[in-house]
Amino acid sequence: MSPISRGFHGRRRPAADASRIPPGQYLETGFPVLSAGPTPHRPLEQWSFSIDGAVSEGVSWRWEEFIDLPSETVTVDIHCVTKWSKLDTTWRGVSVDTLLAEVQTDAPWLTAWSDGGYTTNLAVDDVTGGKAWVAYEYSGGALHPEHGGPARLLVPHLYFWKSAKWVRGLTLTPTDEPGFWEGYGYHNHGDPWLEQRYQGD
Repeated sequence: MSPISRGFHGRRRPAADASRIPPGQYLETGFPVLSAGPTPHRPLEQWSFSIDGAVSEGVSWRWEEFIDLPSETVTVDIHCVTKWSKLDTTWRGVSVDTLLAEVQTDAPWLTAWSDGGYTTNLAVDDVTGGKAWVAYEYSGGALHPEHGGPARLLVPHLYFWKSAKWVRGLTLTPTDEPGFWEGYGYHNHGDPWLEQRYQGD
């Protein structure tokens, strides 16, 4: 008897609405861990989040103050530049709209910066109007460090490298300043529906 059954096709991938998967992406049911460096570990009592740069006056919150801010629970699809997409992910965090309401600024750009030295640049228009959050819970529990905890930026309509892990602040800028991966040739905007993976895409 042959050890291989022609009737066995392995575990089936769940069916997905193809209209929710951007071009060049595949459906992922797990949650791959991808990082540019080691996972930082900062005690919560040493954690803070700040907004500075081209603002009238900077602001900062300690962890206890941050999680006391008005929060939202959102369910969104996420898309990694390495070509996986994960649907219906649920997060809880503070809207960037709520955070930016605490400062006065006309700056059109910002840089998100993180523990470990990571940065990424974004247009203010891409993180306002209900499009971005600083998330500290995932799937009903605390956000694990390997996925960016205690808090990460969540910008689900752009490739996931724009959703900076271990985020600690936003620096408003009058001009666009490329971040870590953008400096290595990744696309400045990163729209998965336009396959903006690299400069020139």
